[in-house]
Amino acid sequence: MNKTKLVWKNELAFTVEQDGHQFHVDGDKDFGGQDLGPKPKGLLLSSLAGCSGMDAVSILKKMRIPEYKLTIEVEGELVDEHPAVYKHIDLIFRFSGKDLPIDKLKRAVELSTEKYCPVYAMLIKAVPIETKILLNEEEV
Repeated sequence: MNKTKLVWKNELAFTVEQDGHQFHVDGDKDFGGQDLGPKPKGLLLSSLAGCSGMDAVSILKKMRIPEYKLTIEVEGELVDEHPAVYKHIDLIFRFSGKDLPIDKLKRAVELSTEKYCPVYAMLIKAVPIETKILLNEEEV
């Protein structure tokens, strides 16, 4: 079982204790926060990137893919009314390197998002997620 503990500090700021690590979450200054840490909705996008990225990297390691660089970007578009939930999410895998096998990159991302990443599995039930793969800045 996973467990996270939040302790309220003041205004909208909380200290988070998770897996032996501490960090802060807070709200925007426009809404009474102090901007002491990331916002909860942004952390949801970070969780998606981290989960799917870790799975993709693990899969590529098993495929014995050589050196490469990977950056993952996630953009979430919100609805206008409250609660302001995401209505669409773009998940973008940016690979760079020489002679990387496109088929294996695609397969690793596909397995990550469609089979292994539990954050993706939970979010896809609530919001459409479009996954893109770029290799040396060209979509594949």
